[in-house]
Amino acid sequence: MIEFHPVTRHIGAEVTGLDLRKPPSEEEVAEIRRGLLDHLVLFFRDQEITDEQHLAFAERFGTLNEPPMKTSTSAIHILDQKDPKGEGGDSWHSDNTFMRVPPMGSLLRAVILPDVGGDTNWANMYLAYESLPRSIQRLCDELEAEHDLTMSVTKAIAKGHRLDLAEMQRKWPPVRHPVVRVHPETGRKALFVNRSSTTRLVGLDDRENEALLPLLQDVVRSPEFQVRLKWRVGTLAFWDNRPTQHYAVADYTQRRKMHRVTINAPAEIDDGVPKGPRSA
Repeated sequence: MIEFHPVTRHIGAEVTGLDLRKPPSEEEVAEIRRGLLDHLVLFFRDQEITDEQHLAFAERFGTLNEPPMKTSTSAIHILDQKDPKGEGGDSWHSDNTFMRVPPMGSLLRAVILPDVGGDTNWANMYLAYESLPRSIQRLCDELEAEHDLTMSVTKAIAKGHRLDLAEMQRKWPPVRHPVVRVHPETGRKALFVNRSSTTRLVGLDDRENEALLPLLQDVVRSPEFQVRLKWRVGTLAFWDNRPTQHYAVADYTQRRKMHRVTINAPAEIDDGVPKGPRSA
């Protein structure tokens, strides 16, 4: 029997009663989906699975969303690092919000870990929004923000990754998303700006952006909204990218290898385009 064991009051749960080597039933898929909506990020411990089993499990919850910065020839995105500081993961973010259709979720699995360090944090962006004063909430409900990949790709190039910035900018030009995203399944409002991709609040001048955007980007830092995972080899984390942000702690110098699959929601559930309070 599947059980969800909350890790904190507001976000994160460990899942027991499921062996990911075996295809989940329709009832189990529905139960996991409900658990994800309730807890935002799920942790599956002691799952010694192959890449093929990882992919098969992910595809029960949506279609594959291949990342712009591919690291392998398959849909498995490999994160293999010894010197991660400054590569972008150590900044609070939601995955690929510079895309018109950011991924609905990610499933990340630990393959090789350092002796110490390399934890990941997640934050509940429903609570980030709800923590704002009502007057700021009303303003944010009306705003859009521009998201651009330039910052994250520039960081990757500076760390030695061979990427064509101009080509990527051509393929993924800046997009506008609502500052407040309404979750298509829960109907709840979540703050949807981050330091990795959000460049400006549309319709505000430079001084207004300098005052308001950093305030909104930094709400995520409150520990009350967060959960921290200490990885073990064989742990898989599955998170809803729509109402969360995450942060990879860059405190290690030994090898850390993670395998990730990103997915879009089934079309009948969510078309993936972020909706604000006026359009949801």
